[in-house]
Amino acid sequence: MIVTTMNISDTVALVTGANRGIGRTFVEQLAAAGAKRVYAAARDTASLEPLLRDLPRTVVPLRLDVTDNASIDAAAGIASDVNLLVNNAGVVSALGPVTALADLDGARREMETNYFGLLEMTRAFAPILAKNEPSALINVLSITSIISFPRIATYSASKSAALAATRAIRAELKPKNVRVIAVMPGFVDTDMARTVEQPKVATADVVRAALRAIEDGTEDVYPGEQAQTLLGAFFNDHKALERELAGT
Repeated sequence: MIVTTMNISDTVALVTGANRGIGRTFVEQLAAAGAKRVYAAARDTASLEPLLRDLPRTVVPLRLDVTDNASIDAAAGIASDVNLLVNNAGVVSALGPVTALADLDGARREMETNYFGLLEMTRAFAPILAKNEPSALINVLSITSIISFPRIATYSASKSAALAATRAIRAELKPKNVRVIAVMPGFVDTDMARTVEQPKVATADVVRAALRAIEDGTEDVYPGEQAQTLLGAFFNDHKALERELAGT
């Protein structure tokens, strides 16, 4: 297999969860880098209006709910020219220790969006990415895919499941010249982490690292000092890290 260099300026991208946070920054940086077209996807396209006002017409709003198969199929029919899919849409619904949760409804929402949504998007767009190669799939995960924080344990579980799926998808799509990149930052400076009282990495730094990986061939990306520190501690002594994080 010959891996062809992939340049952002030759890219037609689709970004899920594009109305805010990391997704919005992906759209902004892709547009600034001269991508041919960027589909900015969100459940409510009205939420994209503030973003679209400041960007060129190469950014196209797209209604998409990653928990709705009919919505995914419709998006795949519209965006059949995509060669970069960014699975970014995600939720944090269940906060607190597992045994203290009133119910598991939030955990189920996390799985539906963070894991099953990623799977369904990949199933729908894998043939498109293979047809439009060289291409890439970026899955925005979290360092909690590897290291569980007890107070967001069910979120960690959904991201761990997504990481396991990402590794399997990478093996499946590599022969088709589709790069699969896992992006695992620590806490990111977004609305989702607004109550977190720890250092946070900027969305711009996360996106720059992810887009750089498209061009340099990196498969696993750990943006930010927190992710790097936690990863090192995990591989040095994961049991010690587990004890350290108890109650966090």
